[in-house]
Amino acid sequence: MTWLVGAGLHPRATETTRTVARDLAARMDYRLGLVLYDLQGTATRCGVSTATVKRHVRVLRELGALAWHRHGTKRNLRLPGRPYTATATIYAATVPAAYDEAMGHRLTGRGYRARVTGVTDEGRALAARTAARPHPHPVDNEAARESDWAHRAPHSSGRHHNVSTADPDGCLNYTSRTCAPRARAAAPRRPRNDGSRSRRSPWQVARDIRIARQVRPLVRWTQPEGLRRLAFALRPLIDRGLEAHDIAAELIGMAAGWRPARPAAYVTAALARDRCAETARRADAGLAADPAAHQEWQRWLNSRPSEEPARTEGDRRHARLYAWDRWYEVAAHYDDDPDDALDLYGTRLCAYAVKRAAHATGSPP
Repeated sequence: MTWLVGAGLHPRATETTRTVARDLAARMDYRLGLVLYDLQGTATRCGVSTATVKRHVRVLRELGALAWHRHGTKRNLRLPGRPYTATATIYAATVPAAYDEAMGHRLTGRGYRARVTGVTDEGRALAARTAARPHPHPVDNEAARESDWAHRAPHSSGRHHNVSTADPDGCLNYTSRTCAPRARAAAPRRPRNDGSRSRRSPWQVARDIRIARQVRPLVRWTQPEGLRRLAFALRPLIDRGLEAHDIAAELIGMAAGWRPARPAAYVTAALARDRCAETARRADAGLAADPAAHQEWQRWLNSRPSEEPARTEGDRRHARLYAWDRWYEVAAHYDDDPDDALDLYGTRLCAYAVKRAAHATGSPP
């Protein structure tokens, strides 16, 4: 910094610039070459205003002695025991190419990653002359010290077009905050398997919320949940073409007799569990020998006269929605014909009815 200020590479570099640089150097991690900005603390230690610190840190950046490593933000980090903590600005120490050329350094690499690997003959002669001087530094800075304006703190001026900006790494040292390197890499997004993998349009989202608004009054344990969360959890059922009453019948069977603390999360987990069970069932059905899959057997079944009208989806929806109070009838139907009961009432209602019948001690209501 003594050489940079004394060489007159920047018209605004003064002794105050060296004072700010000394404060940064005293707090720098030399293993990584990084230092925290600490604007208020630097101003207090150097005995100047914050506007002066900002101005001279800008001079250091334009000289090529500092480079932004991470931009600070005012976002609260929410550290325990501290009411407010913002993200700090971190600077990286750099060496301008003009200094290496003047000192006769041989470099490998480029920009911030450049490293000194040797010294030229001119650099060796300069080092010898510098060692013979009474002052340890290659350039005396008395002229800059006499013209110090440290006690003045005018408004920070705009960017000067007649001052060239140093390029420590092949690019300008004025970076936008949106391009600052993040502290941690974003985790890769995992694809969803809940039927909502494709992006939904605004009208689809509005339709989901409208159906969730109709379902929530029908199912008591979903009423504490917000509409948007509930609508997102119900997307797989909505994508299957189910209406509000059909979805309500499914939800009633999911949590019969208890109230989940997080309804939307429970619906998502239950639907994922049902999908896994359905996938396993299909895999097992493909391996098992099913007599009904034989062509002759199917032809004989299809040729049998139908004694009663075929059951419709409307019959199943009506039975699964309104037969929860008549669980004793469902249990009796299951004892007589389990397959027909499962087809009519569904697995959840049949399991609930059998469980109630097993614990019932008196006559049915």
